[in-house]
Amino acid sequence: MRIGYFLSTEEFTPAELLAQARGAERAGFEALWISDHYHPWTDAQGQSPFVWSVIGALSQVCRLPVTTAVTCPTVRIHPAVVAQAAATSAVLHEGRFVLGVGTGEALNEHILGDVWPHTDTRLEMLEEAVAVMRELWQGGFVSHRGQHYTVDHARIYTLPDTPPKVYVSGFGPKAVDVAARIGDGYINTSPDAELVQRFRSAGGGDKPVQAGFKAAYADSEDEGARIAYERWPNAGVPGELSQVLSSPRHFEQAASLVPQEMMKSAFVCGNDADAHVAKIEEYAKAGFDEVYVANVGPNWPGLFDLYERDVHPRVR
Repeated sequence: MRIGYFLSTEEFTPAELLAQARGAERAGFEALWISDHYHPWTDAQGQSPFVWSVIGALSQVCRLPVTTAVTCPTVRIHPAVVAQAAATSAVLHEGRFVLGVGTGEALNEHILGDVWPHTDTRLEMLEEAVAVMRELWQGGFVSHRGQHYTVDHARIYTLPDTPPKVYVSGFGPKAVDVAARIGDGYINTSPDAELVQRFRSAGGGDKPVQAGFKAAYADSEDEGARIAYERWPNAGVPGELSQVLSSPRHFEQAASLVPQEMMKSAFVCGNDADAHVAKIEEYAKAGFDEVYVANVGPNWPGLFDLYERDVHPRVR
């Protein structure tokens, strides 16, 4: 099991994200996830830097592998542009970059006024987008006239020696089947053994599967739950709302129905190493190869100390 750290662009400034990356490497984390958002989920999170600028900066401050968790290459940014950004990132990180992709959320993708498609259409768009990007990574000029995208004599000149791997996120059966068909790996956020098995049996085989969870480090579980509720109450918003709500204000309205006590089940709250080890083992038993932990709130140095001292030696 590889243990990584999740950089939350929704909550931290670029300088804070770089400081966390340095700290994560020193604390023994083996890889990084980084989110790609135009908006935070709620105003209390308060940030949302352009992920590709941060990824470039990360290449200069640490040597950890980086995976986008996840980028949506279908609506807000054309896949031909994402392909160029990913290629440059792979060059800067000397092959340690993975492009994690998914069908996205209206929260980020609606900003240009495009219609937010239904799930089946979004999956079609994602599959075509990945095909376009892979063709561009082969070098040479590419023209494409597809159902959703047009590319006209485009060529990416700055390419890595090996094209970036593409990991595909999926939270339901249809999305998992797409991930198994087109992905070099699979991404999820819950310890769902059935979805891991579906990915593997539908064509994913022994390809890597990644997952992530959130923590709120504090001196007590109650204080961690308070911080989590202050910053990320949207973690309790159920079902498909996270894909269809289009504004941080909408998430705040939906999250007003979420009780603070729910944060104790949505996050690992407090400073108990046993709780972190148990959560990691839950993902390991579900069949995941890699798990990434994010810290909500300002106490990430404490979480790094906890992992370096009490978690990494036990889970390894």
